[in-house]
Amino acid sequence: MAITPQWKDELRARITLSTLVQRSVKLTRAGREWKGCCPFHEEKTPSFYVNDQKQFYHCFGCGAHGDAISWMVDNQGLQFMDAVKELAAMAGMEVPAPDPVMAKRAEQRASLIDVTEAAQRFFVESLAGAGGKAAREYLQGRGFSPAVMREFGFGWAPDDRQALPRALSGFGEDMLEGAGMRAANEQGERYDRFRGRVMLPIQDARGRVIAFGGRILDKRDGVAKYLNSPDTELFDKGRTLYNLHRAAPAARQSGRVVVVEGYMDVIALANAGIADAVAPLGTALTEMQLEMLWRMVEVPVLCFDGDAAGQRAAMRAITRALPLLAPMRSLGIVRLPAGLDPDDLIKAQGTKAMEQLLARPAPLIDTLWEFERDAQPLATPEAKAGLKARLMAHVETIADPEIKSLYRRELGDRFSAFAYPPRPPRPAPQGRPAPGQRGGWRGAPMPPPGLSDTAREQLAGLMAGGQRQGLMQAVLAGLARYPGQIARHTEALISLARLLPQAAPAIESLLELAETLDSRAPTAICTPAQGQPAPSADIRYAFLEQGTDPDAACEELAEAVSLLVERPALEAALAATIARFDSDPEGSFAEQTRLRAQLMAIEDRLKAFGRRKASAATGTGDDAA
Repeated sequence: MAITPQWKDELRARITLSTLVQRSVKLTRAGREWKGCCPFHEEKTPSFYVNDQKQFYHCFGCGAHGDAISWMVDNQGLQFMDAVKELAAMAGMEVPAPDPVMAKRAEQRASLIDVTEAAQRFFVESLAGAGGKAAREYLQGRGFSPAVMREFGFGWAPDDRQALPRALSGFGEDMLEGAGMRAANEQGERYDRFRGRVMLPIQDARGRVIAFGGRILDKRDGVAKYLNSPDTELFDKGRTLYNLHRAAPAARQSGRVVVVEGYMDVIALANAGIADAVAPLGTALTEMQLEMLWRMVEVPVLCFDGDAAGQRAAMRAITRALPLLAPMRSLGIVRLPAGLDPDDLIKAQGTKAMEQLLARPAPLIDTLWEFERDAQPLATPEAKAGLKARLMAHVETIADPEIKSLYRRELGDRFSAFAYPPRPPRPAPQGRPAPGQRGGWRGAPMPPPGLSDTAREQLAGLMAGGQRQGLMQAVLAGLARYPGQIARHTEALISLARLLPQAAPAIESLLELAETLDSRAPTAICTPAQGQPAPSADIRYAFLEQGTDPDAACEELAEAVSLLVERPALEAALAATIARFDSDPEGSFAEQTRLRAQLMAIEDRLKAFGRRKASAATGTGDDAA
């Protein structure tokens, strides 16, 4: 049998993690946890914690995180199975016998790694030999230091179709082909896959060579500039990130991981001292690669070239990421200047310029908005409607409901501000105060032109006497005065229309007109009835007063909308709970008690809201009634 998740859970449960860690790290008790200085990075103030109940350790300084098995692997340097066997001996458990099929596959993989490791040694030797002179000159011309060339294992594949069988004579053709080193043409003739190329080893998370990438020295017709190994038993492009085994420790120190387009970009950054970079391997970022990145940091930074292809690559990554977004899990986007890749930018402006860009990545939502906004001309209403449709299509792919709601609102607000910009303010009618002046007309606003007679009457009826006839009339009048706030409260207004059918026509009219009428005039949708005297007011609402600070008025209006919507919603819920009393008396009674308490709280808020307005009207303190 194989080692199952259930078996590993039992193993962890039998091991006291703090006792295991204290063999090499000094820990002190901190409440229910243990703390000490992190063994994975240098620090003077302890930020490394061990939790025996949750069976994990975590460092808030470098992000190191794991359980008993990963502790033995990362801190003690053991292979996975060696770590499992040692922990099982401590816990008094028998290690399950390996599955025969899985054992055979593991043996095959180990054999293929022998092939790739031997090929790597051959390529390095070829680079150092006489035949590698042109490749060495090319790498020196790229500005790579000897240390970086050694660290990344640069090599040279001779321009010879049969070089590898001669150099790796200990391995048969099947193994060479299985490792991706050889291929066969239609006539069955076998040949070296990599010829006349600068070679780079591609390594797994443990640093073992599993594949190769090769680059030609000069452009030749019909020859790909870059060539990667095919998918093999060792290598899966979609599940591998180039340089992960070096970048993961560096990311624990920096709290950042940078994703660039290709392995030469990774090496250019490493050459400049930026060690926390990885790259996909000839494909767009996959869901698996995104999950690997999120295990390291909450917001990986994608850094793509400034050309059109780089921007398309960024957008493909964003499209893949949207369904996977979760709280505190997103992407940052860095766009390089047009026509430059990381190597070009560093050579032209220095490492500092690159670091400054990486320090200020754009949020994912900003890049999504800008890409779709700039995707095509938006000179017609139809094109603008197409922009909104594209944005909402992206939103619908987000699985997390809270993030989906926030993206819908944020992108909707940006679209409204873009598609319906404010019109120039209209001149104030004679005898009316200019914007910002105190006093002036406070009468009931009239409905806007362009409505049917029925809708006009309904809106006028609900808005008339907005300061005397209750909160509903005041809110509708306030939204008419500040139509830019209607989008903010759209969902609440739709809910209110369902709960109070008599308000539905007026609400629908406001929603229609909010996107077409001026949002900057003192009374943006409604115009005053000329000569109408100002009614006396028992309660003066600040959001209806001429000269009130717009930001303060909008916040007061938001509070009023909240109060207006919550009460009928609670009343409807209470009615539904009472209706099911016979079928569930115990549950219904408890729910009724809870809802009645919430209704009483709403009543208290309404009274407090009213007292504040009365206080504002009379100039007295908060306790004025």
